[in-house]
Amino acid sequence: MQIEIYKMFPEESRLTITLEAVCDTFSSFLWDIEYYQCGRFEVYIAASPENIEIFRTGRIVGRNDDNAHFGLIESVQIKTDAENGDYLTVSGRFLMCLLERRIIHPTYSATTEKSYSEIVREVISQNCMNDDNRRISGLFLGEVSGECWEKTTALQISYANLMEWIYTICEKIGGNANIRLKKLPDEKYEMVFDLYQGTDRSMLQAENPHVIFSDAYSNLLSFTYVENASVQRNFAYIFGQGKGEERKRTTYYSDDEPEYLNRYELYVDADDIAETVYKDGETIPIPKEKYIELLKTRGSERLVLPQTASESEIAPKSTQYVYNKDYFVGDYVTVQHKRFGLTQEKIQLVGMIEAFDKNGRSLTPTFKKG
Repeated sequence: MQIEIYKMFPEESRLTITLEAVCDTFSSFLWDIEYYQCGRFEVYIAASPENIEIFRTGRIVGRNDDNAHFGLIESVQIKTDAENGDYLTVSGRFLMCLLERRIIHPTYSATTEKSYSEIVREVISQNCMNDDNRRISGLFLGEVSGECWEKTTALQISYANLMEWIYTICEKIGGNANIRLKKLPDEKYEMVFDLYQGTDRSMLQAENPHVIFSDAYSNLLSFTYVENASVQRNFAYIFGQGKGEERKRTTYYSDDEPEYLNRYELYVDADDIAETVYKDGETIPIPKEKYIELLKTRGSERLVLPQTASESEIAPKSTQYVYNKDYFVGDYVTVQHKRFGLTQEKIQLVGMIEAFDKNGRSLTPTFKKG
């Protein structure tokens, strides 16, 4: 495995990205892919004039064996030590962090139902592509795959951080957003924004080969399980614009209305959802029933499921299931710990920390009940 470092050159409305260097000697390397939040990386490497010149903030870090994930160097720390030597700690997040630099402005409003993919792509275009001063140079819309992105909704959003809002949508519908580099014919690259969905490889389906991590199969080296019901919120009171008794309001819950001890309520202040939209030079009022639907959508985004998660260490050299070949971050798998009689028949792999150091390679996944 080699680390690739790319240099970015702004050129008016576009960005030129070229491969600057390749590195295969480092003390340690962390590559943390996350499904519902921005991934991160860290390189710990000997400090030398060469490496200091190569690893600069603002440059892109990739891997020769991963064409889907690329990191942006955000921090470089030099530490000198007469006894242990001089080292660089280079760290940053994946390219989705570029969207954290934008808020959603002006207000985006979809009063008639649209697919989530169409909504997200329109918001990206509005805030990253259409305005010269706000453009993220070199960013283009890419592929959409997965049934979750075909679901439809009506919503209104304004002034939210763009990256955080996209991950909120991803967690709500079970999808993922990612920015990758695409190689062009002239040995240059462009950034591509993709939407996709993980694959069900659990024992509850028959379409794909099963992926089962178990102490009985010797591919589950360690196992931690956490269940926390106190954080859940399953019934929302949503209040929109207006004052006193005139304030627009509604409620939202999934499936059957929760009752008695199974009911966990929350208040959602949606005063930022306007009762009018600006279109073709006119201010048009939103019909009451459509406004209520906008409130319900906001409420659905604020519900919180019971927190069920587990962290494990997977045997990295197991030939039974090969990471990024037989299963990927975002997939649903089965996790068993037979000694404790615990089976999670369908649980989502939401994160994977891949670490390389003097002891070799390790895989530390994070699972979350979908």
